[in-house]
Amino acid sequence: MLDPHPFHVVGDKFIRAVAEGADALPLLIPALGDWYDPATLVDHLDGLLVTGSPSNVEPHHYGGTASRPGTMHDPERDRTTLSLIRAALAAGLPLLAICRGIQEINVALGGTLHQEVHAVPGRIDHRADESKSLDRQYGPAHPVRLTEGGVLAGVFGTEQIVVNSIHGQGIDRLADGLAVEAIAEDGQIEAVRVVDAPQFAVAVQWHPEWQFWENPQSTALFAAFGATVRRRRDRRLARAAAE
Repeated sequence: MLDPHPFHVVGDKFIRAVAEGADALPLLIPALGDWYDPATLVDHLDGLLVTGSPSNVEPHHYGGTASRPGTMHDPERDRTTLSLIRAALAAGLPLLAICRGIQEINVALGGTLHQEVHAVPGRIDHRADESKSLDRQYGPAHPVRLTEGGVLAGVFGTEQIVVNSIHGQGIDRLADGLAVEAIAEDGQIEAVRVVDAPQFAVAVQWHPEWQFWENPQSTALFAAFGATVRRRRDRRLARAAAE
């Protein structure tokens, strides 16, 4: 709600990361639940970015206990993204997911979530300090170790990077079909890939879209996603021309 009307909104940082970082045209998908068929929608796309959000996936989607009172949820987004992710992966669509997006991919494929990572023994507090400026909240927070031979290690050309950290929830049991791409020093999974995906299909827990142009790894990540999207577009156009 935006005083007092309901809106479908996407943060400008995500739109600019797609347009300028991936060199692709961002089309915003409204969270209308099952109003449209996700498989039909995917046929009109060349890639899918699943954004972050202040809301959390409702725990009934992964057999979790009821959320703490006051937890922000968005059931229409859940109904939209979980089915859309499955349809996108079934169609081999290039996919990049961020923050809530990595949690949604894990849930969509059968995994579970920690609702409060900071309450898990041995985990650090991955939440941002909201009393600080946005630049401080989105600043470097902790290192993550990249999986040797993984997609992200190849994209970044290194074994470790330092990321920001602005999440309360995180992956608990990893879904079948996903492989770990990065892990924090406390053991929290920070990035995954879809194992059998024919195209780029990666999800990260941090926020690479934040001022991506100032961070070499973020720039490389969106460039890699965009290159895969354009290759799919070129194949689609070539098939259409041959028909």
